[in-house]
Amino acid sequence: MTVIPFSQALRERTWTSHGQSEGAGFMTDLMKGTGTRDDYVALVAQHFFIYEAIEAAAARLADDPIASAFITPQLTRLPAIEADLEFLLGADWRAQITPLPTTQRYVDRVNEVADWTGGFIAHHYTRYLGDLSGGQHIYKVMQRHFGFDTNGVGFYIFDQIASPAEFKNEYREQLDAVDWSPEERERVIDEVLLAYRFNTELFEDLAAAKAAA
Repeated sequence: MTVIPFSQALRERTWTSHGQSEGAGFMTDLMKGTGTRDDYVALVAQHFFIYEAIEAAAARLADDPIASAFITPQLTRLPAIEADLEFLLGADWRAQITPLPTTQRYVDRVNEVADWTGGFIAHHYTRYLGDLSGGQHIYKVMQRHFGFDTNGVGFYIFDQIASPAEFKNEYREQLDAVDWSPEERERVIDEVLLAYRFNTELFEDLAAAKAAA
């Protein structure tokens, strides 16, 4: 019997959810150019809270024998998000932003699973491999729509990663190398599905906040 590598099973089992998240109306409008600069700023603000939680968890797990293989400064996004927000909103940016309801649930979940290596890796995988896959295209589109140079879109620029494709392949090889039981692999896949659901619901929250404003 052929055993499917875990990274392949993970990708195949979560592909539909990934597509739903990418195709959410708020993000589609931004990518088509019908979204506004304020819409983009609102998205960056929510990213701050999410990555603050993920990277705090990464710091706590830096010595974990499994998680440490996935944690690298090359992926760290928080300083870039903070610089983007200062450029977009000014020096007092932190006083101007608050987490939306889905963002808060997302952050709470990341904090909840921060001591479960598989749960942390599920959220790490969902965010960072997604950023590496779609981010290169997103920042070019945002540059074109809003006249940014690199200021404002630093979050999407992984200047310490020479080849995103090679990096992603190595990341998937690391996933395949983890000696998780079949039951633990199922738990990780379920957590990735949950992370995608949070992302989709965040876009819905952003759309609702825009409509209310």
